[in-house]
Amino acid sequence: MTEMWSRLEGRPRTVDFDRALRVEIRDPLWMLARQWQLGEFHGSDAGSPVTATYSVTPARPTRLRPGGGQPDDLPTDLPLETVAERRSVPVAFDDEEIAFDLRLAIGRRWLKLLDKHSLLGHVLDFGGQYIRKYPIALPNPDQPEDVSKLAHPQVWATMQTVAQRRMDGYQFYLHLKDGRDADEGITTIPLLHHQLLLDLGGRLVDWFEALIVQPGGNSTWDPRRLEHQFSIAASTPTGSEKVLTAQEYPGGSLDWHAFSVDTGPRLGGTAQPEKTLSRTVFPAPVRYSGMPLPRWWALEDGRTNFAAVRPDSTDMARLVFLEFALIFGNDWYQLPCDLPVGTINSIRGMTVTDVFEQTQWITAAGSGPDEKWQRWSMFTLDTIGTDEIPADTDLLLPPSVPKVAEGPALEEVLLIRDENANLVWGIEQTIRTPTGEPRRGSEAAAEVVAFRQNNLTRAAADPDPPRAPISYVAMNSIPENWIPFIPVHVDEDKREIQLQRAAMPSIVDGEPVRPRTTLLREGFDNGKQYFINEEEIPQAGTRLSVAYNRTRWRDGRVVVWLSAHRGEGRGQGSSGLAFDTIR
Repeated sequence: MTEMWSRLEGRPRTVDFDRALRVEIRDPLWMLARQWQLGEFHGSDAGSPVTATYSVTPARPTRLRPGGGQPDDLPTDLPLETVAERRSVPVAFDDEEIAFDLRLAIGRRWLKLLDKHSLLGHVLDFGGQYIRKYPIALPNPDQPEDVSKLAHPQVWATMQTVAQRRMDGYQFYLHLKDGRDADEGITTIPLLHHQLLLDLGGRLVDWFEALIVQPGGNSTWDPRRLEHQFSIAASTPTGSEKVLTAQEYPGGSLDWHAFSVDTGPRLGGTAQPEKTLSRTVFPAPVRYSGMPLPRWWALEDGRTNFAAVRPDSTDMARLVFLEFALIFGNDWYQLPCDLPVGTINSIRGMTVTDVFEQTQWITAAGSGPDEKWQRWSMFTLDTIGTDEIPADTDLLLPPSVPKVAEGPALEEVLLIRDENANLVWGIEQTIRTPTGEPRRGSEAAAEVVAFRQNNLTRAAADPDPPRAPISYVAMNSIPENWIPFIPVHVDEDKREIQLQRAAMPSIVDGEPVRPRTTLLREGFDNGKQYFINEEEIPQAGTRLSVAYNRTRWRDGRVVVWLSAHRGEGRGQGSSGLAFDTIR
């Protein structure tokens, strides 16, 4: 049996398809019924915006208060990152002089100033007198503070090269900062050179202070919380003062989301807001790649495939995104608004005129009580505390820079938890040598131990060898770049725990091991204890680093400062600390 198939298909009577593409309404009554069934007659009385008029009042922050410090005027010639992160450049650890790269640079700068004004060739030998008055001493093996200069071969070679041959410029800088004359101690200064040397001394001080920006007062770094904390303040249009506080700024990129509105004590700002800006602009629809086109027969951008997005029923973020992109994407408009950088902008109001010539007063989407859980907004600041106050809808454009170049880490400390020893260890992974170069902490510690052991062996006279076949060890040795933090009570009457810096005995002579980084040396040279909040060291640990940062300010001037950054750790670890072992 043979099966036959016949296909029914239309036969075009013409090659003109214009009428078919018109989408003509064949049955108006049927179309009206379908519109009624689908609810299209329940439309909203809304039209597309034509013009928008807004009024904004900017105010520049004028006051700065470091965490726990006194408020002071906010510098206007520096980026806010520099003001918030800058820390003092260490030049000495107690009696040990370090930062010889900086000391040599200042001394070389002073000799160049003398040479530029033809003073080095003078018969009185000004350069030689300054080198002899402010010399760089040769390290002494008998001095404990000079061990770090002698243990590392490259540092020792550098010190041998510059000792008694180059000028310690930092000593001379301190001499000038004390208000003393630049020619003090220099013999037989001719009268015609006295004023010139005074002027050159002032130029040297200005050059060094502009070379590296350092804090003039308290630093914003909170060593107990391992982060920066500071507040800025500006005047509001009503004449009051608004305080914004960065409670947990780890360092790096400083933007609006680092701040919160602080209703606490004022900072004493008196500057008035700038002139109110009022503009009338034309709103433009927001467009994005793959947006559904409003016209028929238009080919959409195929680079964005919304059909490939397959969210779960509980994936609210993707569902909200798809709803915005496919349904409400054409309801958004953007307005041009040019605002000065480094200001807190208060939006006084905005009106929108649509195509029906109706004017609408637009209120902020995030307005209302600050603690209302349904409130949501972007680019607005939260308020510290849980008081029932109105939400803040101002826009902050901090006086920051878009890009900061970060140098190599001069110091790096990894804080980890050791559950076996019930301790927190501060591992000095990178330290700064006395000549300024970064050095691996484990290698530097091993070099110091080897140098001290060699000196101890040479000093010992016929040591008595052990006679027993076994030996008892009360505690094994830990690398000297591991600094312990022990748990202690915050208060004797409370069970709250904090971490206190302790010390391990040296492998060589049993003396307490000193930290070699400024991060862990907090308060050490002043005889003060150092505590860290326990919650600041999670199970994943914490990484701290100190490096130089460099950027350009609005006027093109280069700004360099030393800053500390906080990052994520690498998890728990074990030091291998053990007690009561027999060999």
